[in-house]
This record gives sequence, C-alpha cells and structure tokens, in this order.
Amino acid sequence: MDFYIPAQVSDSHPTGCSLVFFDLETTGLGRGCDIIQLSAVSGGHSCNLYMLPRCRIQSGAAAVTGFSVRRRHLYLHGHALPTVPLPQALAAFLAFLRMLGRPLLLGHNIRRFDCPMLARALDEWQLRAAFQEVSSGFLDTLPLARDLLRDRGQQSYKQESLVKTVLGVSYPAHDAMEDVRALQELYYALQPTAAQALKHTFTLASMVAPAK
Repeated sequence: MDFYIPAQVSDSHPTGCSLVFFDLETTGLGRGCDIIQLSAVSGGHSCNLYMLPRCRIQSGAAAVTGFSVRRRHLYLHGHALPTVPLPQALAAFLAFLRMLGRPLLLGHNIRRFDCPMLARALDEWQLRAAFQEVSSGFLDTLPLARDLLRDRGQQSYKQESLVKTVLGVSYPAHDAMEDVRALQELYYALQPTAAQALKHTFTLASMVAPAK
C-alpha cells in the first residue's frame, strides 16, 4: 500500500473545492467484478492501493492491465505486489479524502463504470455514509472533454488519445496511478471554467438519473 501525503497544498477547483483524480483497475467489466487497484492524486498527494481479488481476473482485463493472481498473490507484469483487504483499502481511501477537506473526485468515464463499482464496494462494507461525509461528489472528465473539444475535430475521447492530443505525450495507460497522474495534467491543460466543470458534476445518489 502506498499512502503518501506531503506537507503541501492540494490542487483546488475555482469554486474552492479540492480536487482528487481517481481511477480503478478491476477484474473485468461485469457487475460481479472486483477492484484490484484504487489510485488517487491531488497535487503532490497520492494514494495507491492494491487488493487481492475474490474472483478470477478475466482474460481481457488481464491482457490490458497486466495483473495476474498466482497462489493467492497479486502480480503486475510478473512482479509481486503488496495487497490489503478491500475494507482496509476503502478505509485508507476515506482517510485520504478526509485529509483533503471533502474534495471533488474526478475521473474519466467514471459515471458509467468507476463510480458504480466504487458504490457497490462501499455498500458491501456499509461505508457509503462515511464516504459522503468526506467527499463533495464527482466530476466526469469524459463529457467535459467532449464539450471543450467538440469544435477541434477530436476523433477519440479515450483518455490516452486526449493526453496524446492535448499534452503531446504517451504514458503507460491502464495502470491506475499512471492514469490519474496523466488525467491531472490533462485537466489543467484543458482549463475548464467553474461553470463548465460544474455542468458535469454528480453524486452517488444522482447516478440513478441518466447521464446527459
């Protein structure tokens, strides 16, 4: 488990709310899948957690992420990783958010995938109320990027493609920590206004409504 908070000010939104960029890697795309990696950054603050899944990693997910399980140990591209139980990982994540003062959580395509996965894990361990106390909601950067770049001929709105187009760099995608670091740089390069950003905010409770 990597849980690093240096003594410096975190990034913040024009509204005054701290921003946390987060991402999950999972055993697959279905409802019964497990979280393998949970990563978050806010400025120089970071939180990186690995969990041994309770179900098999689907072949497609393994091919994309490089995760595998052998003899009850988690590996990434053949290297063994330290893991913590899911409830301990969630508690560490909540502690990270609490130290940043009820931040807004940002991620790419999170309304469709990451947030439902996170919500199921929080509900399984009766942590939804605790999560709501330490966070101010979510902002999905996928529809935000579509709004900001709609007149620039952008062909793909996958995060990798956006980072390549906007920042002019490539990075090792599908590692949650690398993804959130890249997304943080991408978000500040896009320079959305507070109004543009707030248009794409939501909460766990509001996810039952269809995304616009």
